Amino acid sequence: MFLGEFEYKIDEKGRIPVPPKFRRLLKAGVVLSPGVEGCITVYPIKEWEKLAATLTAGALSPSKLRMLKRAVFSTAFSLKIDGQGRIALPTPLKSHAEIVSEVVIIGANNYLELWNKVRWGEEKTMGQEQAWQLLEGLENR
Repeated sequence: MFLGEFEYKIDEKGRIPVPPKFRRLLKAGVVLSPGVEGCITVYPIKEWEKLAATLTAGALSPSKLRMLKRAVFSTAFSLKIDGQGRIALPTPLKSHAEIVSEVVIIGANNYLELWNKVRWGEEKTMGQEQAWQLLEGLENR
């Protein structure tokens, strides 16, 4: 399970450290993809495989399924963590998330998200303001 929030600087080669407590969980590698809200989503290989199976087993027409596959898989990157516990952020994903020199890594249960520090501050504030309403809705089910 991925929990917490961690701030790091990006080194001159575009690498960021993976929080030490997560390295063992990610030793098989990771898949990075553009996140919907303007972040980068980091999946452990097994979680990515589950997501891929779900996406390709949907009840879509063949043309829509091809479109979905292109959109999802063409923008994803498979990476290994180096010997110092770092990953190199691909340029297209850094651009997507507007990450330049600092990154915030957040745990999101079964995956991680990488955020531009300013954007994460805004998202976090909005999420915390609405969290009680979301929780209340879950409790009434």
